[in-house]
Amino acid sequence: MKDTVIHAVAANGHIRVITCTTTQLAEQARRQHNLWPTSAAALGRVLTITGILGSMLKTEKEKVTVQINGGGPIGTIMADSWPNGDVRGFVGDPQIYLKYNDSGKLAVGTAVGKDGYLKVIKRMNMKNDFTGQVALVSGEIGEDFAYYFTVSEQTPSAVSLGILVDTDNAVIASGGILIQMMPDATEADIVLAEQAVARLRPVSELVREGKDARALAEMLFEDLEVLRESPLQWHCDCSRERFKAALTTLKRSDLEEMLQQDHGCEVRCEYCNTRYQFTEQDLKTILDFKAACGK
Repeated sequence: MKDTVIHAVAANGHIRVITCTTTQLAEQARRQHNLWPTSAAALGRVLTITGILGSMLKTEKEKVTVQINGGGPIGTIMADSWPNGDVRGFVGDPQIYLKYNDSGKLAVGTAVGKDGYLKVIKRMNMKNDFTGQVALVSGEIGEDFAYYFTVSEQTPSAVSLGILVDTDNAVIASGGILIQMMPDATEADIVLAEQAVARLRPVSELVREGKDARALAEMLFEDLEVLRESPLQWHCDCSRERFKAALTTLKRSDLEEMLQQDHGCEVRCEYCNTRYQFTEQDLKTILDFKAACGK
């Protein structure tokens, strides 16, 4: 089952519904970063909601970035998404494995913490980017984003995010559901949405049973109208050329120190863990370029 995101409406357009499956996306992230179960669950949830946010953007040049830090052992979580469905992200500590004693479930809230913030930055190719920030409610990600949408974007929302991780650490099911009230929603529409949320089972269980994004949406409301369906996939746009350009911005003294001590350098992309090697000759070429430019 391919990862996809569905945009739909219900109640004569008064309720927005966005559902997605992200099993392959979350599993690719786990493999890229060698994530332990709780780190995989936390990052997978953030990648899922970031993918939903990216699918809501209008033009190809826009981008959304999510940043979360709750003071917990996992550290900072960051993710980017674009309208074409590309998503990437990382966690501060990839090797977190915590469970709640009472339920045995992965303790994402404990790993993330709630003494911190959730920030969303939308780069919309305008003079000023949109930035919204709220305090974390629980660190469980879903609740935090429901609070973010309601407070920062003034859109009452329900968010369900879920991931199942197997005994070998592989992600076997991942998905998300976002239900939002539109500005012209009535009290009856709100009750209808609340009833749908009350009936909702854990989204990870539904995905594991084989329900795709369309099936997740259709089970919520009888009068659902699907507007569009699009793919979601892991993709990082880093490249050797970009890191070479970044090295060019360093001070000559820093580059010369790399030459003297290490005879080259290795650069790692935080988002995808890809490593790029730059040899002694590469650094000399960069120094020659800076000299030619008078830098």
